Amino acid sequence: MIQLNPAEIKNQRRLVIVWSITFLIAFPLLIVLGLLMRLNQGEEIKLGIDTFYVLMTLHGLGMAGVLYSMAFAGLWYLISTRYVRLSVATGYVVYFLILAGVTGLAYATLLGKFGAGWYLLYPLPFKGTFWPTWSTGLSIISLTVLGVAWIIGLVHVVYALSKEFGGFTNLLGWQYLGKKEIKRELPPIVMITTISLIPGLIAFLAGAVFLIMNLMQYFEPTLAFDTLLLKNLVFFFGHTLVNITLYCCLGWVYALLPEFTGREWKTNKVLVYSWNATFFFILFAYFHHLYMDFVQPLPFQYAGQIASFSSAIPATAITMFGVITQLYHSKIKWGIVPLMFLLGVAGWAIGGFAAVVDSTIAVNAVLHNTLWVPAHFHTYMLGGVVLFILGFLFYLSHTKEEQEKDKTAKFGFWLFVIGTHSFIATFYSGGLRSIPRRYNDYSGIPIEATHSMGAFLARLALIGIILLLIGLMVMYISILIKLGKKNNTTVIQAAEA
Repeated sequence: MIQLNPAEIKNQRRLVIVWSITFLIAFPLLIVLGLLMRLNQGEEIKLGIDTFYVLMTLHGLGMAGVLYSMAFAGLWYLISTRYVRLSVATGYVVYFLILAGVTGLAYATLLGKFGAGWYLLYPLPFKGTFWPTWSTGLSIISLTVLGVAWIIGLVHVVYALSKEFGGFTNLLGWQYLGKKEIKRELPPIVMITTISLIPGLIAFLAGAVFLIMNLMQYFEPTLAFDTLLLKNLVFFFGHTLVNITLYCCLGWVYALLPEFTGREWKTNKVLVYSWNATFFFILFAYFHHLYMDFVQPLPFQYAGQIASFSSAIPATAITMFGVITQLYHSKIKWGIVPLMFLLGVAGWAIGGFAAVVDSTIAVNAVLHNTLWVPAHFHTYMLGGVVLFILGFLFYLSHTKEEQEKDKTAKFGFWLFVIGTHSFIATFYSGGLRSIPRRYNDYSGIPIEATHSMGAFLARLALIGIILLLIGLMVMYISILIKLGKKNNTTVIQAAEA
């Protein structure tokens, strides 16, 4: 642990509060976009094809970016107040660059009608479009700004940790695999941070190559690139971004859950082997997104299935076993923070299992273009990552006693959980009934049973969305009342510990 003076802690706390307030504003607005899409699919309103895909684009890109950015901000705060000094100025540079990128993207979609989806499947941004060319350029530039911001923050954290802990291999925990005595304990959050952010760096660089190629074509329309190459680049970027968002949040669980159970959670050989295996598998699991591309080299397809199956075992199994070990007979007091961490791990496991099912080649041929896909990623993002983030925000804003006694917040939490899983269940049910994904509505489906079931499930999903929004607002009241307090001595003491 490093020793920080109160001014340093205050500065880092102020930075993470800025991030937190931004998240608290942006997140429900992006949920409302999803609500509008389901209303349209349920035939309750008529958005029009162009508006629907504009909302889908902003909802997908916005959620992925906002959740990763908040996950990284929380990680930054815990790392900077416990293990290594990080530059607050760099933190604000990253924040304002991300804010600029998000603002540009919102302008390009909501006003410029850019509706290519988060995946921008080439040559879609340039051909067969309904939006002006300037919005394509602004979207690409905005996404590039976001990528630059994330790379700056990521490199700063990993470089600072590498200097503090004596090199990159030490950050990976390789010193635990030898017979030499461990001179300095490696906190699990530090190892998980490294194993999350290095694949993230590779993915962001792949995303940068993808965006630069698109930008080149924007300025020189006669250019043309290999479609499969660009699809591999964008799915490698997108799949890895979602995974490292989860892993950044899991780092918090390893660091914070012991404060509630009173038990240490140390790095050991098993933990090192499992997370280092995840480091490898995460780089190749994205191939399962391209099973439908028959021109994809066959070895890549096999690699996708093997990596997808393998990536689900080490970190997931070890983390779940570790959580159980932490909780078993620990006499923990079930405040809202440990509840969120526990159910967040459950959401991650359930969504991960559903993803592994879909990554099986034979099953993927049936489920891939159905609502099963948004079902599994909403499970581990909404039912996993969001709960981790909210748990962190309660940790940041409440003392242990306050979060244990806050019955109003717990009521909002259970409303949110019930609403979330009710909403997600309609996606799973739709996937099993072959309801297609990415359709703005189901009126054009010639099979009446499929059309009517898709619309019915979309209407049913509205109940879950409304419940989770109400629960979210109830929790917001509790968080916002506490978050702005300048003198939360318990939080400061925890940061110094």
